[in-house]
Amino acid sequence: MAMDAQFAVMNGLGNKILVVDMRGRTDKVTPSAAIALAGNAETSFDQIMVIYDPRAEGTDAWIDIINCDGTFAQACGNGTRCVVQALAADTGRKTFTFQTIAGILNAEEHDDGSISVDMGKPEFRWDKIPLAEEFADTRAIELQIGPIDNPVLHSPSAMAIGNPHAIFWVDRDVWDYDLDRFGPLLENHPIFPERANISIARIRDSGELDLRTWERGAGLTLACGSAACSAAVSAARTRRTGRRVKVNMPSGGALFIDWRDNDHVVMTGPAEWEWSGQLDPASGAYVRETQEAVAQEASGH
Repeated sequence: MAMDAQFAVMNGLGNKILVVDMRGRTDKVTPSAAIALAGNAETSFDQIMVIYDPRAEGTDAWIDIINCDGTFAQACGNGTRCVVQALAADTGRKTFTFQTIAGILNAEEHDDGSISVDMGKPEFRWDKIPLAEEFADTRAIELQIGPIDNPVLHSPSAMAIGNPHAIFWVDRDVWDYDLDRFGPLLENHPIFPERANISIARIRDSGELDLRTWERGAGLTLACGSAACSAAVSAARTRRTGRRVKVNMPSGGALFIDWRDNDHVVMTGPAEWEWSGQLDPASGAYVRETQEAVAQEASGH
């Protein structure tokens, strides 16, 4: 096994991220390797961020984003912050430009260690999110869970920022809702031809909200950067908040979202390194830096 691809286990506000450095290589991290790593207690993750050599002039790297079910995502804000921290530690640089299947991302590490990522412009058109049928106004689409005359969740705001998102607005604590039961049903609802990230949001005041997210391809998560961006933008778009919003995550931390006048959404938050090692990008077998090889079927002990 070619266990020579460097990787790091990191987290962004509790969102567990594997950052794999494949620069200078021609092989790829395979979906089967991702599934193997996800099934191991030591390397289970929300997303893998795979760094490849740049494909476009003026960019520093191409990034593939892999969910724990082996599918690919268009965006992961928390994972992008982890990539920035890893590369900043390696190179001493502070600013980076990345390319993903969703487009170009600019990012910067600040002197206090926080990291900002320009997530680009939000998309509100029904066919660009995409939705399976036309809605003239995606600030509140026709979708609900529960009885018709007394739904538990209804009328979410829909948008895309890389990934498609649906934000359900609630008046009670976001923990009062059985998102682990509703999430899979809504993620795979026919209205979302590419599936969707499903979030529950409660407004605290004009500059702060609470958020829980069922992440497409990953399930319940302690944090989701693109969902935080979507919730903040949708809150401003429906006049629930202003354009600069603190978004509280289930992990206990927060992201700060700024929907700027140029329509770009900038997300700022932390990233943390946990440990590093090497892996075989084809099988998912790996070694920690000071440990013997751990087979892909190991339990993580």
